[in-house]
Amino acid sequence: MRIAVTGSIATDHLMTFPGRFADQLVADQLHTVSLSFLVDQLDVRRGGVGANIAFGMGQLGTAPVLVGAAGSDFDEYRAWLDRHGVDTASVRISETLHTARFVCTTDADHNQIGSFYTGAMSEARLIELKTVADRVGGLDLVLIGADDPEAMLRHTEECRTRGIPFAADFSQQIARMNGEEIRILLEGATYLFSNEYEKGLIESKTGWSDEEILARVGHRVTTLGSRGVRVERHGETPVEVGVPQEARKADPTGVGDAFRAGFLSGLAWGVSLERAAQIGCMLATLVIETVGTQEYQLHRAHFMERFAEAYGEEAASEVRKNLG
Repeated sequence: MRIAVTGSIATDHLMTFPGRFADQLVADQLHTVSLSFLVDQLDVRRGGVGANIAFGMGQLGTAPVLVGAAGSDFDEYRAWLDRHGVDTASVRISETLHTARFVCTTDADHNQIGSFYTGAMSEARLIELKTVADRVGGLDLVLIGADDPEAMLRHTEECRTRGIPFAADFSQQIARMNGEEIRILLEGATYLFSNEYEKGLIESKTGWSDEEILARVGHRVTTLGSRGVRVERHGETPVEVGVPQEARKADPTGVGDAFRAGFLSGLAWGVSLERAAQIGCMLATLVIETVGTQEYQLHRAHFMERFAEAYGEEAASEVRKNLG
C-alpha cells in the first residue's frame, strides 16, 4: 500500500532565557516595546506535521512519500529523512523562500514569545498529486495534513477528482478555518483525524452533528490523550484502544503525529483498525518519552516487547511479522 503524506515541513529554533519577560516590561511603555534577550540555550529541531508523520512511518518501514514544500536550506533535513526511510523526491524546493521556521524563546516562568515563518510552505499549493502518483506508480491513500490552506483544498479536490482515497487531518489549521472550508475538506474522506478538542470545533464550525459527520466520512479517528483513541464508523460499534504505560513524560510535542504514523503504517500492513490504533498508541508513547518530535529511536525488539506488554502476545504476533 503506497501512502503519501502531505503537510508542513519546518524547523524549530527553541531558545531559553534564564530571566523573566515580565521583569523587562515597563508598564507605561508597552506601546513602544523594543527588547532583546540574551539566551543561554538554543535547540534546533526538525519538525512540521508532514515530516513528523512521514518520519514515524519510515521508522516502521512503510516507505511513505512526503509531499510538501521546503527551501534550498532543506538538504540536511532531506538527508535525515532519506536515511530514515522517507521518500522525499516529491518535496518541492522553492527558488526564493526558506523552509518554514518556528522561532520561540521561553523564560524561567515558561512564558513564551514565538514567531512562525511560513516561507516555502506557501508553495505547497503548486504541487500536483498526479505527478507524485505517476512517479511512484499510483497512490492508495493520501493524508492531507496541516499545510498551506490553499494546498489542503487543492489536494482534497484532486483526490476526489482522481478517485484517490484520502484522510483529512486539519490539526493546527482548524483554528483559522471557517465552517465551509472544513465541510469541503472532510466530505468523502476515508479517514478523519482529530483530537477531542478539535472534534468539538469541527462540529461547532460545520454545524453538523457527530452522526452527520460520520455519515460523510468512512472512519472518524479521535485521539483522547491519556485515554487512548476511539475509531468510529457509521452504524458500527466504536473501536477503543488504551495507551501503553509510559516510562516518563518528557515532551508531548509530536505525539499526535506519531499516532498517525503508526495508524497509517498499520493500514499499509493490512491489519485491523484496532491493531492499527494500537501501533499508533505505541509509537506515540515513544515520542512522549523523548524531547523533540523526531529524536526517538525505534528498536524492533524493544518496540515489540512493550507492545506485547500493553496489548498481549496475540496482537504482538500480528504486528511482529510486518515490522522491519
